[in-house]
Amino acid sequence: MLLAVSVHSASIQDRDGAKGVIKKLKGKFRYLKRIWAAKGYNRGLLIEWVKQFGGWILDIVKLRIEQQGFAVLPHRWIVKRTFAWLGRCRQLSKDYEHLPQTSEALIEIAMIHLMLKRLANPQ
Repeated sequence: MLLAVSVHSASIQDRDGAKGVIKKLKGKFRYLKRIWAAKGYNRGLLIEWVKQFGGWILDIVKLRIEQQGFAVLPHRWIVKRTFAWLGRCRQLSKDYEHLPQTSEALIEIAMIHLMLKRLANPQ
């Protein structure tokens, strides 16, 4: 399956859990060259680790200096849209699961369902 999902406990910072999902990417997406991340992932040596581990570029999506108030950030809307799609699934709208593996499986099932609906009903 060409999906990379990683669910971890809330006690783990996203930037620390990022290595888990990035490790799942290796060998699955041969055309992958660039990964976009929020500014919270800019700490530590994650950018250099991603380059050494997979040869990818980790781009941090930053606010523009002159920006004030809300503005749509480039590429970040892709992640927010995906979370919105997942939130429409009743099972994923709340965190009911005890095991992270169960949550990962439900996310994969939800994305497969979304892809199948689009394949069955092309617009």
